[in-house]
Amino acid sequence: MKRILLSRLNALFAALAGKEKLYIPAQDGSGNASYTLWREGLILSDSGNTNRSAKDLFFPQVENLVGFRVSGKEIEMIETRDPAEAFILFGVRACDARSFELLDRVFLTDAKDTYYENRRQSATVVTMACSRPEATCFCGNFGIDPAEPGGDVSCWTEGEYLYWQANTDKGEALTQGLPLEDCESEKVDAAKATIRSMTEKLPLNHLDLSGFDRKHMLQIFHSDKWAGLSESCLGCGTCTFVCPTCQCYDIQEFNDGQAVRRFRCWDSCMYKDFTQMSAGQPRPTQKERFRQRFMHKLVYFPDNNDGLFGCVGCGRCLKRCPIHMNIVKVSKALKEETV
Repeated sequence: MKRILLSRLNALFAALAGKEKLYIPAQDGSGNASYTLWREGLILSDSGNTNRSAKDLFFPQVENLVGFRVSGKEIEMIETRDPAEAFILFGVRACDARSFELLDRVFLTDAKDTYYENRRQSATVVTMACSRPEATCFCGNFGIDPAEPGGDVSCWTEGEYLYWQANTDKGEALTQGLPLEDCESEKVDAAKATIRSMTEKLPLNHLDLSGFDRKHMLQIFHSDKWAGLSESCLGCGTCTFVCPTCQCYDIQEFNDGQAVRRFRCWDSCMYKDFTQMSAGQPRPTQKERFRQRFMHKLVYFPDNNDGLFGCVGCGRCLKRCPIHMNIVKVSKALKEETV
């Protein structure tokens, strides 16, 4: 275990940035926290979760795939992918750290997504325990311990110090040469106990998610509650864009007159043209699209991934939905279908 005075965080960040590019949660112009490339004087945000998740660093909203140039009957391929430079992602909360595991199951299976894979391999993840969990947090329902955030390095703040613990070989390599001093773990143990006590008292920390499984799939799917739950949904997609585990994307091409650029960009199952084909839209109503989102999170994904839910309880959808509809309300409303 190592530590550094919070008043010397700037020195720590300077040392980290001297090794690789460093991203930290910092306040942006709108007053929200977002992952920002560190520069001298940038201050670490002490708020809860960032506005958008750490997913952006591995699966960006817009990403170049490949380019083409046509000359007569000849087609030339142009490499347009952004190089995956080594970087450090600092201050990741336990919920976002768990989201990487879910994304890995999507992008690093048999047919690996090399764009995502390169970024994952290039990153060193430094997590931060949640010393101030928010009322909208409910990660404990998914077996996530905000006091043990994981990652290559785990950090805790207690009193006037930031405590640092390397967990992997990457973490050990990153720790070398940093302005840290050795220390005992008693203070961290006390901080963990405090965090767990606060988490236990959160209003949404005791959701009953039993029964969201294959056995009850049809009962949940055909529930008459979907119509009422989806009635006020705007289909804006905000919930999917702030979600750390959503991974839907579209592939598009842009012709600038000289070459064609193929890129991918985030898409949302809440949009009426999502997966639209020449034969039409497979989910033509808002109710069907709304149902698909929550069935995937609560039933389909865990059924195909060893019981791992497609939600990490970060609470972003609770905070950002303009009509205050979220996965907590949906799961509570549908619970009786699983009895």
